[in-house]
Amino acid sequence: MPTFGSRRSGNLLDAIVAAARRTVETRRASESAIALAGRAARLEPRGAMFRERLCRVTEVNVIAECKRRSPARGILRSEYHPGDLARSYEQGGAAAISVLTEPTFFDGSLAHLEEVRAAVALPILRKDFIVDQYQLLEARAAGADAVLLIVAACSLSELAALIDVAQKMGLATLVEAHSGEQIQQGIDAGATIIGVNSRDLRTLDVDLCACDALVGQIPPGCVAVAESGIRSLADVGHLRAVGYQAMLIGEWLMSAADPCKRLQEVAAIGGAVMRGREDGAAGATRRERR
Repeated sequence: MPTFGSRRSGNLLDAIVAAARRTVETRRASESAIALAGRAARLEPRGAMFRERLCRVTEVNVIAECKRRSPARGILRSEYHPGDLARSYEQGGAAAISVLTEPTFFDGSLAHLEEVRAAVALPILRKDFIVDQYQLLEARAAGADAVLLIVAACSLSELAALIDVAQKMGLATLVEAHSGEQIQQGIDAGATIIGVNSRDLRTLDVDLCACDALVGQIPPGCVAVAESGIRSLADVGHLRAVGYQAMLIGEWLMSAADPCKRLQEVAAIGGAVMRGREDGAAGATRRERR
């Protein structure tokens, strides 16, 4: 399996996107879009439910991720059972489940998504490098309720078309950006859920401060999601405090001995942040009355 470290590896994103396009062509040759659409029509995506669960104001809304490996860290769990992991996430209070389905660099599979769909009632995000509408049909046929779209992985016209088609299918879209310019491109393409990825997919470098700098550029009508680089309860509390409504957490949960317990600890941190906000608002009101 390909493994990348840092800048010396070259442009990882281009390599993954190229692999994704080859995979699409192989799968399309095996099953036509018409046949796939027939399978997709049997399931009703819950895109609206996915978005609603990310907007809960009294919770830390975690999209908990199932992934076996990453290009940066290699195998995350040798015994990888996505259904069992998703059940643990659900019991821990996750808002939604993300399933890595990219096969070449992440050991992912649409079968993993199907396994999670059968295991939990939570809405499910297909996390992959989606560059073709065929992959939207695949997502729906496998039971996804939402898909990840990466601004840097396609042109603005392609992104807008993918968002439009996904919406017509009933799929929500989490549009991932890594800069202010990409946030604006996502908004121009029609995004209503914006994810700020602190990991540069071209180099794998992580800078959590990027999330701080960019949250203010996400307009009030969009859901703000922090992605990657979240490695502690302090990170969770900070990102919640600066304005993120949801967080996509993968490796930190995958490495936990008890992912359910870790999510419960995250929920407690969120409660403390919310109480702090309420106390601050109450104090401000008291000061105004004086």
